[in-house]
Amino acid sequence: MRRSALLIPMLLSTLAGAQGVTPALVPRISPPGQMQPVAPGTRPAVALRTLTLHPALPDVHRVETLSNGFIRVAHALVLPRAALSTAQLQTLALTAVQRTFQADPGLAEVDVSVYRAQTYRGFGGPPPLLTLSVPTSRRATVQAEVQTGTYDRLWVQGGAPPEREITPLQELERVPVFIGTQADLLRQQLEQALGLAGGGVRPGGLLFKGTPTQRRVALTFDDAPHPLYFPLVLDTLRRAGAHATFFVIGRNAEAYPYFVRDIVQAGHELGNHTYHHVRLPNLSDAQITAELQRTTDLLTRLTGQPVRFFRPPGGEYSARVLKITRNLGLTTVFWTDDPGDFQNPGVETVEARFARNLRPGGIILLHDNAPDGLAALPDLLKVAGEKGYIVGTAGALTR
Repeated sequence: MRRSALLIPMLLSTLAGAQGVTPALVPRISPPGQMQPVAPGTRPAVALRTLTLHPALPDVHRVETLSNGFIRVAHALVLPRAALSTAQLQTLALTAVQRTFQADPGLAEVDVSVYRAQTYRGFGGPPPLLTLSVPTSRRATVQAEVQTGTYDRLWVQGGAPPEREITPLQELERVPVFIGTQADLLRQQLEQALGLAGGGVRPGGLLFKGTPTQRRVALTFDDAPHPLYFPLVLDTLRRAGAHATFFVIGRNAEAYPYFVRDIVQAGHELGNHTYHHVRLPNLSDAQITAELQRTTDLLTRLTGQPVRFFRPPGGEYSARVLKITRNLGLTTVFWTDDPGDFQNPGVETVEARFARNLRPGGIILLHDNAPDGLAALPDLLKVAGEKGYIVGTAGALTR
């Protein structure tokens, strides 16, 4: 292992020098168990502002609000303890929407997630019973549209039997971690070195970075869509005229299908981040295939768009995972620039890390549900533009 770790920087230097290219910084592929150190300044996330509804709704657990500096949105978490019919759930959600708008008339959008109180374990646990998204422009008509069954930003859980629960990965992406033998690890490090030097998709279906000869970078968001953060991310990108690739968790897409359609309608790109956000190397071939295929099928059914790209949850993968991924027609996308937004290091730290690692062909890793990443996003896009970079999708790096 020590010898292979020394060979790779030498190979990088030789290949990059031969092409007259300054290599981008790519997270080094690590053996299992090796974790990125906690960044200086890491801190707990700042508590979000909450609204008080009048009159109060007993089943509303909390209503949080957040702004991207341009618009403000709210998310109401509703936890009924009694068993309610679909019509009763819809009435409860609609009432929560109207009272939230009354509590803060300046909101651009109110989103609602209704879970069964007895089984609620947070976002990413058992799925909600119902979700609803109401932009202020549709506030006046939403009740009538829901009653007639024509409202397109409402999702109700079907009557299928509950699936066997798979525990989602709570840790977010840090550095790519390859699970395999020493020989397999060396081969992966060689693939990374070659991908770094030349850019583009490697024959094995790996994308480490784009071409180093163009001032173009890919902006990617993992773990989408989140009902509070996602609308703000999308609005920020629209204002900047930038596009991104969203690596979507299947169960999130299932519960918030209208957000997935928003991604495509706004000109962004969808990527596969598995259905349950689980570490794939620990699963059987059949389970890996199901995690990937189920998500791809869902995203295609919702949008009519093919899914070409995949990012492994937690950055963990293996030769077996890559083979299955490749057989499913997916390209595995890594990253060159991780500002660590999920560690809540502070907006200034996120911005400084981004600017320091920005270079041609880079792939930027952000998260759909990170407060510091959201707050830093306008300045990140501004800095990239001032330095002459085109900010786009992972797919744009392969063309």
